[in-house]
Amino acid sequence: MTYSRAGRACHRVLRAILALVSALACTLTSAETFVLPPPDQDLVGEVRITRARQADTLLDIARAFNLGYEEIVRANPGVDRWLPGPGTDVVLPNLLILPDAPRDGIVLNVPEMRLYYYPKPAQGEVPVVITHPVSVGRMDWKTPLGKTSVIQKQADPPWYPPASIKAEHAANGDILPDVVPGGPGNPLGRFALRLGIPGYLIHGTDKEYGIGMQVTHGCVRLYPEDIERLYELVPVGTPVYIVNQPVKIGRHFDALYIESHPALAELSDNGQNPQAMTLLTIAATAEQRQTDVIPSAVELVLEQSDGIPQRISR
Repeated sequence: MTYSRAGRACHRVLRAILALVSALACTLTSAETFVLPPPDQDLVGEVRITRARQADTLLDIARAFNLGYEEIVRANPGVDRWLPGPGTDVVLPNLLILPDAPRDGIVLNVPEMRLYYYPKPAQGEVPVVITHPVSVGRMDWKTPLGKTSVIQKQADPPWYPPASIKAEHAANGDILPDVVPGGPGNPLGRFALRLGIPGYLIHGTDKEYGIGMQVTHGCVRLYPEDIERLYELVPVGTPVYIVNQPVKIGRHFDALYIESHPALAELSDNGQNPQAMTLLTIAATAEQRQTDVIPSAVELVLEQSDGIPQRISR
């Protein structure tokens, strides 16, 4: 087939447009910003499938698609986390129910190990929610719950290891200095948001593989690229809501969905059965919204606790 000069020019433009569309599609695949649904709607994002390449681990894929370690492992129970194998289908659980909390400032759902940021839209802008996977405190260093705020922003923050952490490291033969200067290799990463709770930060890390795990001394860690973006967007004074919602309930059009994550034992209320409390909450929500719930669907979602929202109404 031959083209005229005008035809060749049009063909080049068409190829450029197709390349741009392809690039945009790749960008959207790893998108972490979603248009905020109306107040009576609670789901954002979607579940996708990607194919592993030769050298990929699930951790590599998780970071590329705005996911943490635990959530991608739970969504892919039959996949080898260290060597999925080229061509293996990997589920990307980027469908999310927004936490039951004010859609304002930062919301951290500790058992989900995920942070949600609701920036204030400028006049004429569409409201959005930005979400990132995080690491939270392990059992003996739990992340505190409650409402606080961002009281300071700091680039290249120095780290002053508290006595408790210095003692823990010393027991393993690792003697920490009184201060670790800011910069490369600092455990706090390049950026930090200091909270009103004394000693607690939202910060980066020099151990990216731990994002999406319960590994910190109570602080909240993000991937380096995520904290850099959050640092630029979040003003001092932003409210921060730290919540404990292993099971989230949400509405999508007229259907009711639940999303279940393993509960963290140290955050469970003493003397209460979390499973029974969850069922009561679901029943109350269904009655309030006049929705007929399928008990077997509820039981299956709670049993799997894979972090993927599932419909539970008829």
